[in-house]
Amino acid sequence: MNVIKRVGLVIDTIFEKFTLIALIALIALIFVVTTQVFTRKLFNFVFFWSEEVTLLLLAWFAFMAIAVGFREYIHLGIDSFTNLFPKSFNKFLDKIISASIFAFGFYLVIQGWDFTVLMMDSTLQATKWPSSITYAVMPVTGVMICVYSLLQFFNIHTTRHKDIEEGM
Repeated sequence: MNVIKRVGLVIDTIFEKFTLIALIALIALIFVVTTQVFTRKLFNFVFFWSEEVTLLLLAWFAFMAIAVGFREYIHLGIDSFTNLFPKSFNKFLDKIISASIFAFGFYLVIQGWDFTVLMMDSTLQATKWPSSITYAVMPVTGVMICVYSLLQFFNIHTTRHKDIEEGM
């Protein structure tokens, strides 16, 4: 079990570095949108590529945030209902939830790969980038979700922000 935990934490560290792309995407998104609004309001001019790049960055940021949300256990849960049951049932329920999350991640991998391959020959209108770049985040996020759900299934917790309070 220690080997699985060490391998899981190494994989999580790699994913943590990869999610920096999401942070960079958010910063770039803010910069592009600010520039777009500034040029439109002051100069009545908009860069032809700004809307496409904004949508692309938003998609990448949102999907990467989904994976981090599963890692940090910050997605919606109904504890008031599950607290009515004994701990043994809740442990069993946690295994079912981890398996369901894995199935969702696997679905993202399969469908995301299909969309990415399907859109390889298509290009975005303004930037002329391949349309598949928009969908490439889906299988990446799916793999991350699958890994995190497997780690959680084996009670290997990779949360990095344990002191965050709920219900601010």
